[in-house]
Amino acid sequence: MPESAHSVQSLTAQDEGPPCLATIECVAAGDRMDVMCRGELDLGTRRLESELHDILARSATGVDLDLSAVGFCDCGGLNVLLGLRRQALTQGKSVTVRACSPSVERLLDLTGARELFVPPHADGPDAAPAVVLDGPGGYLDVNQELRTEVAQLRRAMRSRPAIDLARGILMASFSLSSEDAWSVLVTASQNTNTKVHHLAQDLMDTVHGTPLREEVRQHMAAAVEQVRNAEPGTPPCA
Repeated sequence: MPESAHSVQSLTAQDEGPPCLATIECVAAGDRMDVMCRGELDLGTRRLESELHDILARSATGVDLDLSAVGFCDCGGLNVLLGLRRQALTQGKSVTVRACSPSVERLLDLTGARELFVPPHADGPDAAPAVVLDGPGGYLDVNQELRTEVAQLRRAMRSRPAIDLARGILMASFSLSSEDAWSVLVTASQNTNTKVHHLAQDLMDTVHGTPLREEVRQHMAAAVEQVRNAEPGTPPCA
């Protein structure tokens, strides 16, 4: 049975820099550590880096993150997670995201980082590269993993203009706000099992006369109807 292993309270700024608005708790689960994060993951989250690295060091094979209680996450918080993943690679371990809130999900989708945090041997197109061991004692091919990570993030940066243009098309076509247009993209992406940047490109192609596939068109229309019927103040993708 998993035992309580660690609890970190919110850190306030006694030294320079923004305060940490997140807490983490972890329990040992076999050869891994289950870590629950709550609060906001932003620039101040770097104050938790040493605690997260300690948790990683105490695990045999790595850390599984539950981010379902994270209300806000920006690139500062994502950088902390990427740093934890890099540290895990140097130890022949892995870091996975088992659950996440809508705000974290949007950031992972937008940056293309979601596939970096799936189990190493998961099946499917989004599966992370398997850990490579070599040599008599076994060592991790960290360079290859980091090259993969850089390539994925570069791809995300290239796809950002297409996503922004697709949001603009939805805003103009259906009189949607920017947030509602993003919600439509994400919802249609999930329901059609199509990556957001691929869906964005399909929308851009419609400007040049290429029609959407019927399945995509129907799910897009349903997503538009969903955001229009949402109660005022309801967060997108909630």
